[in-house]
Amino acid sequence: MAPKNKLNAQNLEALGATRLAELLIEISSSDAATKRRLRLALAGAQSPAEASREIRKRIGAISRSRAFVDWRNRRALVDDLETQRRAIVDHVGTADPKEALDLMWSFIGLAGSVFDRCDDSSGTVIGIFHEGAKDLGRLAQSAQCDAVELADRTYQALLDNRYGQFDHLVKALGSALGAAGLQHLKQRFVALSKAPIEKPKDNERRKIGWSSSGPIYEDEIDARNQASLIHLALRDIADAQGDVDAFIAQYDAQTRKVPKIAAEISRRLLAAGRAAEALQIVEVAEHGRAGWPEFEWEDARIDALDALSRSEDAQAARWSCFERLLSDRHLREHIKRLPDFDDVDAENRALDYVENHKDSLHALWFLTSWPALDRAAKLVLQRPQDLDGNRYEILTLVAEALAGKHPLAATLTLRAMIEFALDKSRSSRYKHAARHLQECACLAANVGDFGNHETHEAFVARMQGAHGKKTSFWSQAS
Repeated sequence: MAPKNKLNAQNLEALGATRLAELLIEISSSDAATKRRLRLALAGAQSPAEASREIRKRIGAISRSRAFVDWRNRRALVDDLETQRRAIVDHVGTADPKEALDLMWSFIGLAGSVFDRCDDSSGTVIGIFHEGAKDLGRLAQSAQCDAVELADRTYQALLDNRYGQFDHLVKALGSALGAAGLQHLKQRFVALSKAPIEKPKDNERRKIGWSSSGPIYEDEIDARNQASLIHLALRDIADAQGDVDAFIAQYDAQTRKVPKIAAEISRRLLAAGRAAEALQIVEVAEHGRAGWPEFEWEDARIDALDALSRSEDAQAARWSCFERLLSDRHLREHIKRLPDFDDVDAENRALDYVENHKDSLHALWFLTSWPALDRAAKLVLQRPQDLDGNRYEILTLVAEALAGKHPLAATLTLRAMIEFALDKSRSSRYKHAARHLQECACLAANVGDFGNHETHEAFVARMQGAHGKKTSFWSQAS
């Protein structure tokens, strides 16, 4: 049985309504956020109209505020915004969806004033507005509002999407807009794309910077932003309409060769039952030039091959992804499709390949996460000089995985991080390096034979000889 003083609903109920009310009044007197939540709860208990008035009042107050919000006090703003969003949905939305819909438009309309004074490097605040856009979709369906009117409001919102608060709006409202609303919205953006853009006179143009080709003018940036806005809107509308050809039309022939874009187009063609075209679009893309893995392109090609019943080619593509990129996901998918017994042979062949891979750190991570810990330990023991002590995000996890059954390999992995921190005088890592040295001391008791590698005592002596003056490290290592 839980203690009577533990904070839970049952124990608090035992205090009685009067005592709880007194406590809440006391707490809210010094906590503005709590006071606002209590007022909202009281307003919601009275009626949806009262809740709406309370929410509108708070939205107005937030929009008028000019105080800058940095990362230290962002939490209060986040809680406040989330409280208002939830109140619109919970207190108003169930009883009066039309009023809730209008409130949610007003709520998301706060984005401009909020981001003008807010540090949102974590993306938490924009996430709340994106949730609000999803709420708009649900509320619009419940409110059964006129599709054309909703399309017009959506159009105006997208024109004012300075901070990306409406990035997912068309998708969210697709069902509520329906065929008529989506077509009206499309017509408005098509008309905007054809409308002439008024250019200021040469002596009225505002210069805002320079590029290698000369001055940059504000009207040029505005024109580019409008073109991008129209492109993204028409692309999202095409998706909502299920019109893959209209989606493709948003990209010129050269842009369609960009692997990421080709993959997006291919997926939509595949969903439309046009597998041959889906494969063609990815195969003409200019892949392999980026210098980093293009998994979206690889996956789109494999999916298209499977859809065309070219299973052998799809399997070859999966194996190629594994070999070129050491992609464990593609290897698992390859093995899963093999007959019994063939899968064991394929796995052993693949792990042999990984063991001998030129990128030993990538190979070590692969073997550890597969997991094939015996092989990972073997790789460490054979190629300890390849352990990059700077890659602590990998080596720490490798050492933890190997510590149980492979203490010597775990020790060598920890030593790599210790030596890097000391050799490079990375004082910010001394605390972690000291902990690693203590772990090495514990592991030493389980190492039966250090073989050609230093014993723990010899390693410590060498480190003291080379870095004995780094007292901030040794004081933590003792």
